[in-house]
Amino acid sequence: MKIVLDECLPKGLKRYCSEYDVSTVREMGWAGITNGKLLQTMSDAQIDVFITIDKNLRYQQNVHLLPFAVIVLDAYSNRLPDILPLVPALQDALKNVQQGTVTEIQAHS
Repeated sequence: MKIVLDECLPKGLKRYCSEYDVSTVREMGWAGITNGKLLQTMSDAQIDVFITIDKNLRYQQNVHLLPFAVIVLDAYSNRLPDILPLVPALQDALKNVQQGTVTEIQAHS
C-alpha cells in the first residue's frame, strides 16, 4: 500500500507505518502544491492513502471521487508527541481503508 503524509505532518510518523510504503509530500517532490493539484498528482501516482491534519479538505475538495482514501488526524497540533496517541487508531484504519472515503481520527479529551 502506497501512503503519502501531508507536508504539515512530521516525517517521524513514517516509522509508525513501517509495514507500508510511506513517503512524505516533500519526498515525492510535491511540496508547495495546492490541495486540488496535489490530489490530482496523487491520483496520477496511484497513491492508496493520503494522511493529513487538514480537517477542511473534505469540504474543499470532492474527496469521494478520489481513487484513494484520506485519513484526517485531528490532533491538538501537528507535533509528533500530539499525534502519537492517534497512532493505534491510525494503524487500525489503514487495515480497512477504501478509496473515496475520509476517515477522521480524533484525539480524546
